[in-house]
Amino acid sequence: MTLDDLRVFVAVCRAGNLSAVARDLGCTQSAVSQHVKRLERETGVSLLERRPRGVVPTGAGRILEAAAAEGIAGLDLALRRLRDLADGETGSVRVATGATTVRHFMADAIVDFRRRHPRVSLEFRTESSSRACFDALTDSDLDLAWITLGPPVRGIEQRPVAELPWVLAVPADDPLADRPALRPQELTDLRLIRLPPNSTSAAHLDAACADLGVRVGYDTSVADWDTALLLAELGLGRALVPALPGARGTGATGLRLIPVPALRPLAVGWAVRHWDALTPQARTFADTVAATTATTATTATTNP
Repeated sequence: MTLDDLRVFVAVCRAGNLSAVARDLGCTQSAVSQHVKRLERETGVSLLERRPRGVVPTGAGRILEAAAAEGIAGLDLALRRLRDLADGETGSVRVATGATTVRHFMADAIVDFRRRHPRVSLEFRTESSSRACFDALTDSDLDLAWITLGPPVRGIEQRPVAELPWVLAVPADDPLADRPALRPQELTDLRLIRLPPNSTSAAHLDAACADLGVRVGYDTSVADWDTALLLAELGLGRALVPALPGARGTGATGLRLIPVPALRPLAVGWAVRHWDALTPQARTFADTVAATTATTATTATTNP
């Protein structure tokens, strides 16, 4: 049993297909199969169940996959940290983010971090959702992921940084534009721009509305918060979105952001595999983002 055997096995379990893993690794399907067969010989149990459209792990396979994935992730982090310690003030920080994360949550922190650590490389990988960020953390050598906090995920630690209240974004000439705040019940008859389907933020909003007995309707769907704000500004609908730092409505933009204070706020923050295993550079970057986000989020809350 080798580390390569375990890496290939974990990849097969997640892909559900031997040929897909072979393509990713640039080898033959037979070579991938040999890794799995070697593990089955050494463990004495069947690890994969062959099906017409791929494979799934057996009960024993799921046990091995969970242990192998956690062990590989820990080993990769340890090796990365050793390399960065050897490099001193060089090295890199690798971050998974959503489409609008850097603009709203990290701009000031990046400038500050770069000024204090000019020799450390910052690398950003854009993912489509918090779920994709979790997968990226597990499957690669990323250090951090900025996420909307949600249910616990095996092998991932989540740390809250800020809570974002909800606001209704409307164009300046909207009948609701001059309202200082809205009650959730006033949203019932409105047709809204829907947040990214199946996203953690959309699920949170649905749950927050359900807690208050509010049902909202949608007639447009978008891929990210910034697009929802743009469509609202263009007069193409109203959007219920988190109060993003730096996204305040002004007369210049023609956008108004009306607080809906009774809705439970949305928590955002960091996801990591093991906080204690982060490199010093990654920990410093995470702390810098947390400090600047706390300030900008407070400003966004008090000046919507």
